[in-house]
Amino acid sequence: VQLVESGGGLVQAGGSLRLSCAASARTFTSYNMGWFRQAPGKEREFVAAIRWTGGSTYYADSVKGRFTISRDNAKNTVYLQMNSLKPEDTALYYCAASIQYWQYGPLKADYWGQGTQVTVSS
Repeated sequence: VQLVESGGGLVQAGGSLRLSCAASARTFTSYNMGWFRQAPGKEREFVAAIRWTGGSTYYADSVKGRFTISRDNAKNTVYLQMNSLKPEDTALYYCAASIQYWQYGPLKADYWGQGTQVTVSS
């Protein structure tokens, strides 16, 4: 499956951005989806995940209450709505897909997108 992210950019602290990830898979509903991020000099970290049904979601503590993951299976797209952004949210954000069974906790990704840059200025 190919994943293409969009929606990144430069935003001031307290602002919002909405990331999108379009998947090429004919069977998009076979995949649980997630978002990860990697800041300069740091390891890639899990951000959010959503089950293939859209009925279950899970967030890293650092984004809980500020970010919302959602998906539109008719459009083969997953979204990450990011509100109340902080400078520490600055990172390259990656979309990920997993064919593995998942219901809770950080997603174990099987496929990755190329990433979209999010920069939050103070």
